[in-house]
Amino acid sequence: MPSIVIVGAQWGDEGKGKITDLLAERSDAVIRFQGGNNAGHTIVRDGQVWKLHLMPSGILYPGKTCVIGNGVVIDPKVLTDELEELRRRGVDTGGLRISANAHVIMPYHLMLDTAGEARLGSLQIGTTRRGIGPCYADKAARLGIRVQDLLDEKILKKKIVAALEPKRLSLRPFAKDPKLDLQTMTEDYMTYGHRLEQHIADTTRLVWDLLEDGRQVIFEGAQGALLDIDHGTYPFVTSSNPIAAAACIGSGVGPKDIDEIWGITKAYATRVGAGPFPTEMEGEQGELLRERGGEFGTTTGRARRVGWLDLVALRYAAKLNSLTALAVTKLDVLSGLEELYVCTRYRGAEGAEFDVFPYHQTVLHHATGEYETVPGWEEDLGECRTEAELPQAARDYLAAISDFVGVPVVLVGVGPGREQVIWTEAAQHTIAANALAR
Repeated sequence: MPSIVIVGAQWGDEGKGKITDLLAERSDAVIRFQGGNNAGHTIVRDGQVWKLHLMPSGILYPGKTCVIGNGVVIDPKVLTDELEELRRRGVDTGGLRISANAHVIMPYHLMLDTAGEARLGSLQIGTTRRGIGPCYADKAARLGIRVQDLLDEKILKKKIVAALEPKRLSLRPFAKDPKLDLQTMTEDYMTYGHRLEQHIADTTRLVWDLLEDGRQVIFEGAQGALLDIDHGTYPFVTSSNPIAAAACIGSGVGPKDIDEIWGITKAYATRVGAGPFPTEMEGEQGELLRERGGEFGTTTGRARRVGWLDLVALRYAAKLNSLTALAVTKLDVLSGLEELYVCTRYRGAEGAEFDVFPYHQTVLHHATGEYETVPGWEEDLGECRTEAELPQAARDYLAAISDFVGVPVVLVGVGPGREQVIWTEAAQHTIAANALAR
């Protein structure tokens, strides 16, 4: 069976955790390859809600190999708390493996993140203030603390001193914060290291061995393609690359090890934080979709901005990731709407129309969606389990998405439960979907 990369095809929060959880049941390993606890996955199983922040979505299966790859940045307090909560709820976490090369979020990263956003004032990016950006910045500056450093007190202390030196001016407002005391920091993080030691491994070699043995491997991304630091709506982006190519860098495999790339998209669009959003809805209709879709962040609880489906952006994401399949989630949220709107082109500030995602930020910030209307449907989709059971209008909506983007829709979500999914006829022509749907 092939290896599959799962990526968000919008601005994140598309339901990647649910899809990964579904595929993980029939897979051997799940690899998380980028991001940090600025992202969250919500999984509903047997009436229980699981909110995961750093843990790969396959952790709910006993004995499943779950890897936090080198491309992830880890807040060890968040990770150890998450491990304890899973164990308390009876989950076997023995299959977790953490890359020794993954970078660690330190207390000063959270302070710098908060201070940086405050300085920006009205120009704030809308980060989660979890220290993700400053941690990745230290990684690039070669001042980062890695997971393996938590097992060597001498090296850890030396690296903390080196990392703090260029930050002293920025950290002056926090000078008296006890969390910045060198000895306290060293002791706290050594404690985290000992608590995590049984899970720390050479995960790159582990993934190589899995692939060489012909195992089914799922590579799981966080956030979404339009938040990519290189190809997203910069500077209103995350601090890493949540596109498919990063699965290789963030886990240590080569491009030829990837067989399929699935993009996850909602049947509409959402975005958290600041930044351009050409199809954003205002008023009662947007509030209706927000409430019906439960559009509040898993990590922050912030209300998500809501909009009509943006096919221009979705096609852009398909190209960026070389998508081989689409999974459309939350189709059920659109039930009861008489008409649906899909964005098929943009209108610029001076009235010009264009049907490609603009590379220039000034153009994108002033772009608004131009729409085509399609019929809605009244039926509740929650009990549908085959494509034929969907109303014709819902099937037409999915076909319109696939035709415009040029990627087959293989899976459709019709409710929050993991059983509320439909494998489409197109899945029969996709190797991974065909195998996993059996």
